Amino acid sequence: MSAPIVVGVDGSTSALSAVTWAAAQAARHRLPLKLVHAYVMPTRGYPEIVLTGREVLQAIEDQGRTWLAEAADVARDAAPDVEVMTALETSGASGALIRESARARTVVLGSQGLGGFTGLLVGSVAVAVAAHAKCPVVVVRGEVRDHGAVVVGVDGSPASEEAVGFAFEEASTRNAPLTAVLAWNDFLIDTPYGSRLTVDWTQVEDAERRVLAERLAGWQEKYPDVRVDRVVLRDRPVRALLNLAQTAQLLVVGSRGHGGFTGMLLGSTSQALVYHAPCPVAVVRPTGE
Repeated sequence: MSAPIVVGVDGSTSALSAVTWAAAQAARHRLPLKLVHAYVMPTRGYPEIVLTGREVLQAIEDQGRTWLAEAADVARDAAPDVEVMTALETSGASGALIRESARARTVVLGSQGLGGFTGLLVGSVAVAVAAHAKCPVVVVRGEVRDHGAVVVGVDGSPASEEAVGFAFEEASTRNAPLTAVLAWNDFLIDTPYGSRLTVDWTQVEDAERRVLAERLAGWQEKYPDVRVDRVVLRDRPVRALLNLAQTAQLLVVGSRGHGGFTGMLLGSTSQALVYHAPCPVAVVRPTGE
């Protein structure tokens, strides 16, 4: 069986939005959909005098099955032809979804679950899974659109290569244009052109355009049907990508690129976009990390 698209389910409105998005994605790629709810036995917070541990566990399991059934109905309404599976896991949500990611095509999460505090922009589970998953992770947040470009952040590093490939495939499957963005910040430039005060910025920009063209060349040959808009900006990467994603249907970034410290699993740019993107955002980690 083809690797499924996996969705985390917790009964929240955010999770159901993720299920709807993932069901459409599964239909688009002709893949099965797997809905996963994970729970742990609480160590406190329930009336021990009235309920036994077994009764509490049974109530939690029943609630999880109810949420999965509700999510399955939502998925079938969104994509009637998609095979839908459900799984109830007895472990923490992050650990369960990270394990699922080893056998999944993509893991999809809502931006905020039932455990989120008021004003919290993204749940801790989403951040943890995006940092450790073995496959691309999509956090469904902001406005969900079926039109607009796929936007991908390119930084010239090998770490962004698989993000670029993922973005090309999505653009091709969605019949959407691709906006490839390379944003560079003069405070972070480390080049042979000299200090900030003496840099020839035209020369730097030309060099960055060549880097972007090199990163896109092979993928454009593989996906000749995708129209690509190349954007090179002298701006902070987060700000540039947030601006260009305002009308996008999907934003794609690598997990970390230039400036990432050894052992860093989720770079500052990708983490900021998981928190603030105005549309669904895909975080794509290089294979082998």
